[in-house]
Amino acid sequence: MKKILYISSEAFPLIKTGGLGDVAGSLPPALLKLGLDVRLLLPAYPDVIKNIKQSKIRGQCSYYNQTVNIIETRMPGTKLTVWLIDCPAVFDRPGGPYTDHHGEDWHDNAFRFSIFCHAAVDIALNKLSLDWQPDIVHCNDWQTGLVPALLSLQPVRPASIFTIHNLAYQGVFDQQTFTDLKLPEQLWSMEGLEFYNQLSFIKGGLVYADKINTVSPNYAREILQQNFGYGLDGLLNKRKDDLSGILNGIDHKHWNPGSDNLIAHKYNRHSLAKKSLNKTALQQQLELPVDENIPMLGMVSRLVEQKGLPIIVQNLTALLKMPLQIVILGTGETHYEIELSGWAQKHPQQMKVIIGYSEELAHKIEAASDIYLMPSNFEPCGLNQLYSLRYGTLPVVTNVGGLADTVNTVSESTTEIDHADGFMVKQPSAAALLQTLKFALKLYQNRASWRQLQLNAMSKDFSWQSSATHYLHLYQQALQKK
Repeated sequence: MKKILYISSEAFPLIKTGGLGDVAGSLPPALLKLGLDVRLLLPAYPDVIKNIKQSKIRGQCSYYNQTVNIIETRMPGTKLTVWLIDCPAVFDRPGGPYTDHHGEDWHDNAFRFSIFCHAAVDIALNKLSLDWQPDIVHCNDWQTGLVPALLSLQPVRPASIFTIHNLAYQGVFDQQTFTDLKLPEQLWSMEGLEFYNQLSFIKGGLVYADKINTVSPNYAREILQQNFGYGLDGLLNKRKDDLSGILNGIDHKHWNPGSDNLIAHKYNRHSLAKKSLNKTALQQQLELPVDENIPMLGMVSRLVEQKGLPIIVQNLTALLKMPLQIVILGTGETHYEIELSGWAQKHPQQMKVIIGYSEELAHKIEAASDIYLMPSNFEPCGLNQLYSLRYGTLPVVTNVGGLADTVNTVSESTTEIDHADGFMVKQPSAAALLQTLKFALKLYQNRASWRQLQLNAMSKDFSWQSSATHYLHLYQQALQKK
């Protein structure tokens, strides 16, 4: 049985800020079901400690004169063992995993995640008396990037995988930080952690991991191009033989309209008419005019440029002249939060904007909406379009990354809808988005065609079973390469 140490800075339901949390919360249990011996490693943030039940201290260590406890617990509702890196000086604080209450990055993020990575390396080398050593360490995003780099210096080590969930976030700090963290000098070079005379955590994964993957096949191809590579396309092209894309799955138990206890009315493909009851329930909750026939556009997202916020905002004047409702849930850049909230205040009968995140409200929006807005500039995989398809909520997406891999689109140039389940914005512009939305809203009036699109969407299988099998093959390749 292969032993996998899965290292992530977040995992649902213990802690979540985005898609990484969903993946890290559902992929390890899926790997466990394939017969792998998997342990999930997380920082012990306050929210994580609140969300665990039974726990025990399995070991203790020290880094940078900071005492670290290794806490063992279980992922709620699973048999997955979770190890928590408990270092109160860096993780026990209010705010989020990466930012404070004002959305500003913690000033000591490099220090915080360096401690996390050092502990991960010692666990990977079985130095902490846990009596368990992995065959493979699976690292995720920049917060774990030092792990493959530090392991590369060891004469005997596990194989390593590095998964890119979003190349735009790289963990870049000044050169002095490299010195302050007392990282091995041999790691400082253009072929190592140095990135234009700065320290890059993500390069630790991209340079030193045995295998690299992204979260969709199309995104794996895109990041080899300059406009998607964020300055790392040259490095990625050098390593393209070790780069692959594995489409994310979703937790079909947690995201299932037929058994979802967070929505007002459960429904499935055979009781699709009940979906509209979720719309009227959400309309009542948000104090919108109650009308099951008015189309509702939903969005649960980080409010950032990547997610298409500029072209959405540019279209609000035109959209709010139409008979429709818009519901947006999310947090992000302050100017988008303020601007969207202002539009909602001016149009309270048509638009509601909730700044923040609520898992319950996210489910309710997916169940209530007819159309899901996701016109991203780039999208490594995207999970909300998968949730939307599962809930019969038709996504409007751009032709990028995982959106192109997962949504079969219908267009004005064809009446073929046998396999279609969403709408494609031909280019990331306000005009193209508006044209696509007008077409979708027109088709919404054809209830037979709309219902067929919904049935197509809900018949898709994006469970983790297939993706987990692909990861199993990737692990085998990593072991062979090492």
